[in-house]
Amino acid sequence: MDFKQEITALIEKKLDEKYGKKIEGIYSFIEQPPNPEMGDYAFPCFRLAKELRMGPPMIAKALSEGMEAGFLDRAEQNGGYLNFFIKKEYYAKTVIESALDAGMKYGSSVEGEGKTICLDYSSVNIAKPFHLGHLYTTVIGNSLKRIFDFLGYKTVSINHLGDWGTQFGKLICAFKKWSSEEKLSENPMQELVAIYVRFHDEAEKDPALEDEARVWNKRIEDGDEEAMSIYNMFKEITLKEVKRIYDMLGITFDSYLGEAFFFKQTGRVVEELKEKGIMKVDDGASIVDLEEYGMPPCLILRSDGATLYATRDLAAALYRKDTYDFYKCIYVTAYQQNLHFKQWFKVIELMGYEWAEGLVHTPYGMVSMEDGAMSTRKGHVIYLEDVFKASVAKAKQIMEEKSPDLADMDKIAQDVGLGAVVFSALSNNRIKDMVFSWDRALNFDGETGPYVQYTHARCCSAISKADGDLPQPDYAVLSDPASQALISLLEKLPAVIAEAANKYEPSMITRHTVDIAKAFNKFYFDNRIMDDDLSVRAARVALTKCARNAIAIGLDLIGVKAPEKM
Repeated sequence: MDFKQEITALIEKKLDEKYGKKIEGIYSFIEQPPNPEMGDYAFPCFRLAKELRMGPPMIAKALSEGMEAGFLDRAEQNGGYLNFFIKKEYYAKTVIESALDAGMKYGSSVEGEGKTICLDYSSVNIAKPFHLGHLYTTVIGNSLKRIFDFLGYKTVSINHLGDWGTQFGKLICAFKKWSSEEKLSENPMQELVAIYVRFHDEAEKDPALEDEARVWNKRIEDGDEEAMSIYNMFKEITLKEVKRIYDMLGITFDSYLGEAFFFKQTGRVVEELKEKGIMKVDDGASIVDLEEYGMPPCLILRSDGATLYATRDLAAALYRKDTYDFYKCIYVTAYQQNLHFKQWFKVIELMGYEWAEGLVHTPYGMVSMEDGAMSTRKGHVIYLEDVFKASVAKAKQIMEEKSPDLADMDKIAQDVGLGAVVFSALSNNRIKDMVFSWDRALNFDGETGPYVQYTHARCCSAISKADGDLPQPDYAVLSDPASQALISLLEKLPAVIAEAANKYEPSMITRHTVDIAKAFNKFYFDNRIMDDDLSVRAARVALTKCARNAIAIGLDLIGVKAPEKM
């Protein structure tokens, strides 16, 4: 039952009866008060003051008089608010039965049916390590994919490879001088980082190395056999290395087309911009002037004719629209690229494509270490795989101390250890910078992934002990504050999921899942699930099942496992 919709109908009926008014938008203004003593729902009558030419308290008082419905305990005025109190037994029965009926689909929808969403995230750089700086884009993108899948959209996950640029000439030059295939086979990514760092150190002393690197880069562009052989070796090494991390996280991609592929597609962009009279030459470079939109020009071609990121991103967008006919194309990248995306999104719009409104940049904050930022050039890198391994090891250590006889300990430690890092990254608003702390990320107490996972396991344990041949639940027993608080959070879950999708903000689901876990633990300590009265037990088991499902749904939507035992 959509209580907001029912309350909207009551308000609209009263407005018609008392004032002969039909006012739009009532539903969108109904809210849930932070304090349950103020009601289950509230309508701010300030919204009607201008239309009715009355003070909000007078409106709230007038509307509350004689307001009745089968689900409603009472409606009362509180200042300028009209507060609604749902009958507790009715509320419990409606929410629980709805959630149980939907099962693991609770909160899902078909709103996205027939619509495709492309998600561009993670974006591996060839020959560079998959480091801590990739954590945000990878887990945010993966969560958004899961959320949109849950809401019925067809999603296309894209790993836009960073496989083009002058760094490859530098790497080949360094490889030829100081490395070999044997060294690469021993420790692939570490060796590539080491020679990349060495190149920059040596180039400071011998600038001629930069000239050699440019020669190798030109040989790549020309398709030279030796250059391409080494370049492809770097690419294979990188994809093999990152696949191991993606497998740990249960992440797959539908496309790995990147810079090199779209470099070959840029001719279409340049020709179209010329034909439409959008591009002009400025000091030898080809640009799209965006001054009237408050932005610097979007550079399309350098004076030497070389393409840039914007050129290739324009080509990629055209290709993706042609290939997938997307409803939205979402780019999960750091906030430092805000201007870049605003510029080329505007260029797509100026090209006359109405689907430009479906291009979405989803920025996130930077990840740094407590002792400073990371830099591949300086060799100051924390490998993401090392972070995950350390977290898994700590999870196993804790389990060996607390539950030495736990079956499948290695599997559960993997789920908990990885979940701790992912949950930590998705706990705060994505735009916030994250200073990575080993102690915080690997802390298994407080509002963390392991805490929520343990609550899920507690739900499973309680259900296994109390479930069985039970009668119809006595929902009246769920009128206590702890039960009602948990039921309220369960009812809100579908709206939270929808809002998280609307705002591209997985942390909303993370935080709500924490709230459900905390509310369940309060309910668990305040109420005896194994009650001798079987109808009371049935009601509490039903609520526990709803909590278990909701926690599992929330964890799954952010890419974290929900162990049944811990």
